[in-house]
Amino acid sequence: MDFLVLFLLYLAFGLTSVIMICICSKSHHLSSLFQGGTQLCSCIIPQCFQRAIQRCLHYFFHTRNHTFIVLHLVLQGLVYIEYTWEIFGYCQELEFSLCYLLLPYLWLIINLVFFALTCVTNPGTITKTNELLFLQVYEFDDVMFPKNVRCSTCGLKKPARSKHCSVCNHCVHRFDHHCVWVNNCIGAWNIRYFLIYLLTLTSSATTMAVLSTAFLVHLVVVSDLYQEMYIDDFGHFQAVDTVFLIQYLFLTFPRIVFLLGFVVVLSFLLGGYLCFAVYLAATNQTTNEWYKGDWARFQHCPLVARPSLAESQIYQNIYSHGLWSNLQEIFLPASPCYERKKK
Repeated sequence: MDFLVLFLLYLAFGLTSVIMICICSKSHHLSSLFQGGTQLCSCIIPQCFQRAIQRCLHYFFHTRNHTFIVLHLVLQGLVYIEYTWEIFGYCQELEFSLCYLLLPYLWLIINLVFFALTCVTNPGTITKTNELLFLQVYEFDDVMFPKNVRCSTCGLKKPARSKHCSVCNHCVHRFDHHCVWVNNCIGAWNIRYFLIYLLTLTSSATTMAVLSTAFLVHLVVVSDLYQEMYIDDFGHFQAVDTVFLIQYLFLTFPRIVFLLGFVVVLSFLLGGYLCFAVYLAATNQTTNEWYKGDWARFQHCPLVARPSLAESQIYQNIYSHGLWSNLQEIFLPASPCYERKKK
């Protein structure tokens, strides 16, 4: 029982930390509270450690590097090695269907293809040569994307739905976000690859979770463990329950149980993010627009003072034209119109 409680506490702490980070990044009150906690910690941690931590964070999250690509591939490789080494072999002995056992490898191949495409595809970098062409793709809404605005960093005219990425140091057409896992921005020209990469990664984790669970359940059923008795700490005979089975399986197959816990948590996290990404695609929004649009609505809340008349307009998404058209724009992105002048 002690192991199970400890494991559940670790799991709850991890999930709570992820959820709180997401909420803090969205809620401005909690964000200020989080910053206050950070300032408090800075008073305790020595300056030399603070500078070292800042340099590491700047390198990992504010510069283009391959650290997270390598970490991604290492984690994926370790999961598949464990799956191949134990689960695949045990399931073959239990005469599982080979088609189901090979399904994670199919997801892996597709995932790596679209992972590579997401990494190397130009997301829609705006340069002086294509600046005027990108200005023709989307209309300006005069709220989130006003006309005749220049990027304060690169000096180029900002097309509607574009944003300057501080990591890549250039403006990106239909900017969604910068993803450290692919070391690239997600923009108009690689968002389709990113969605398929995310879908196949989620499917891979979910398939492994289902197969691992099926193996453990099948093992319990075949060995009739649920019908056994055990002696508790007080010397009394007790019927085997779920808690005892989990602890027994962990002691017998520790790596498989840890793998199952990892892919289950990963499936929930990736599944939630996938649903969010699909929602954005279906409503023709980017992550950047969703965040800024929510901030605009927060600014126009009656309880919040309006600093200027320019902010009195309520943001509305003018780029959504129905589900089919929105998805078509994702997989067949709008391109600049090249007009030939007649002489």
